[in-house]
Amino acid sequence: MSGAITNLSTENFESEINSANQPILVDFWAEWCGPCKMIAPILEEIADEQEGVIKIAKVDVDNAPELAQKFEIMSIPTLIVFNDGEPAKRLVGAQGKNQLLDALSEFI
Repeated sequence: MSGAITNLSTENFESEINSANQPILVDFWAEWCGPCKMIAPILEEIADEQEGVIKIAKVDVDNAPELAQKFEIMSIPTLIVFNDGEPAKRLVGAQGKNQLLDALSEFI
């Protein structure tokens, strides 16, 4: 496995998003969230398969509630694609790998 998933926090969020030279899919999740745990291995696969094309990152909403509030995260998992530092697409709820790849097709 080479495609690493980046853990984002309040401290590094802006710099990671703004310095990215590719789209970043940010997974807003929590340890206690069942659906979040279901999609975690799918996101790891996508991180490996799409390395250099799209970056995968995670924000633990329990550790970064201000980021969850800023992006109006009402339910988790919520996935937001950032392109050129701006939110470009939002996906809410757990999805299968094919559904997720279809939803991301404009970025990969």
